[in-house]
This record gives sequence, structure tokens and C-alpha cells, in this order.
Amino acid sequence: MTAVRKVVAGLFISLDGVVEAPETWHFPYMNDEMGAALGGMYAEADTLLFGRVTYEAFAAVWPGQSGEVADVINGVPKLVASTTLREPGWNNASVIDGEVIAAVQDLKGQEGGNINLAGSISVTRALLAAGLLDELRLLVHPLVLGTGQRLFPEGSNRVPLTLTASTTFSTGVIDATYRPA
Repeated sequence: MTAVRKVVAGLFISLDGVVEAPETWHFPYMNDEMGAALGGMYAEADTLLFGRVTYEAFAAVWPGQSGEVADVINGVPKLVASTTLREPGWNNASVIDGEVIAAVQDLKGQEGGNINLAGSISVTRALLAAGLLDELRLLVHPLVLGTGQRLFPEGSNRVPLTLTASTTFSTGVIDATYRPA
């Protein structure tokens, strides 16, 4: 019997729950501790899953990067959940043909390592609602943004989670890992 793969979503999040546009507020908190945590998360994955917006942000930066994390990100298969993107144009990238929930269910049944979802707010929400997200890893930044798209907007359904690990970095960022309860 094949082991079930884990789907792990990782997001940068502010204290008030904003996950939108972390490239505009996250970098002052980036340090070696966070780099090691992110590198470890990517090292456990053999597939990356993105929504279109996050994919395009990654594809604009990572192909020109080098180093251990860049080698992983550039080398592993990348899947994009999009109804509008046709040609992803990045090494080992393809667009999911059909519905993302069905595609992820299929991927989870195949042999392999983790399927990591970076950012991609709508995909994270959809997989969590469908019961397909095995781990939610939040890097909680000590910052209140006041505006922006939140991971769980008002009116979201209740989602009980269990904290399975947490670490506080010297910058005050909390690396918290949750699993569905």
C-alpha cells in the first residue's frame, strides 16, 4: 500500500490575519532562522502547488536565483491551479487540467514526498474546506497591517485546528504548525 502524501500550506501572516502581498511587508523579518525553516519545508516537498497569482510572483523571481532553496524550487515539479493560465513557462511547471480538488486528491494517492502550497490564499482555503490540507504552517509576523486580504475572512466556517509545533524567531516571528483537529 502506498503511503499518503501530505499537503502542507505555508503562509506569511500578520497578527491581524493578513496574508496578501507579503512581499511588501515580510522582508524586514527575514533572517537565517526563517531561511532555515523555509528551506526545511521546501526540502520535504517533491511537488509545489500554486495559485496563479503566487505562481507568477515566484516565476518572476526564482528562475534567476541560485543556492540550495532555489535549486529545490526550480528543480521540483510545479503545479498551477488556474483557469486562465495556459503556458506556465517555468522549468517543470504545468497547469492543472481540471478541478484542483480532484487533482490534489489524485496526487495525495500517489507515491512521493510532501505537496507544498506556498501562499495561494484561495487554494489554501479550498483545500482546507475540502479536508485535503494536512498541515497549515503560519509564519506569524509581529505586525498589524490593518488592511488586506485575510486568510480567514469574516463569515468563514469554523475550522478547528491543533497546534503541533511552534518556534519563535529572534525577530519575533512565530513559526506555528497546525493540523486539522
